[in-house]
Amino acid sequence: MNPEQIVEPTYVNEHVQLGRCSRIWRFCNIYGTRDHPVIIGDNTQIGTGSEIKPNVKIGNNCRFQFGLFIPEQVTIDDFVFIGPRVTFTNDKYPDIAKTLSGIWTCLSTHIGHHVSIGAGVVILPGINVGEYVQIGGGSIVTKSIDPYSIVVGNPARKVGDIRDNKFRGYYEELLKGNR
Repeated sequence: MNPEQIVEPTYVNEHVQLGRCSRIWRFCNIYGTRDHPVIIGDNTQIGTGSEIKPNVKIGNNCRFQFGLFIPEQVTIDDFVFIGPRVTFTNDKYPDIAKTLSGIWTCLSTHIGHHVSIGAGVVILPGINVGEYVQIGGGSIVTKSIDPYSIVVGNPARKVGDIRDNKFRGYYEELLKGNR
């Protein structure tokens, strides 16, 4: 890691692989383990006040805003935008007894490429979000989302497809590379 890539004060341990031209802003906690490193691709920005736990993989050309929380076993592909105060979860039935005993069940989450996640979204564990999905701010994602979907609400529900004529104008630039 190049010291200019990390804006102090922040904590990034030796088990974080940070790609070329990526940057971690102030007051972040990003830590992996020897067996479960955090991997951050090239040209990716991690916003101030974010926490990323072990065994997280983040692709290239991503932009993450303020206050992001990513627990273990989350994979995020290339060209993903995540708004402020987004929370991922990885345990469907958390409780203190399981946590203290170390017997909780960690479910994997996958975010496809070219996804945009609005401010304040919560993504429950074990979710697969397809490529080019748009998730509206404040949504609670409780089930996997098909590619190209536009979802909003609590629970998040599909309201359209970015290829639909009614939405195409908003997403024309995004779709140009996907014809």
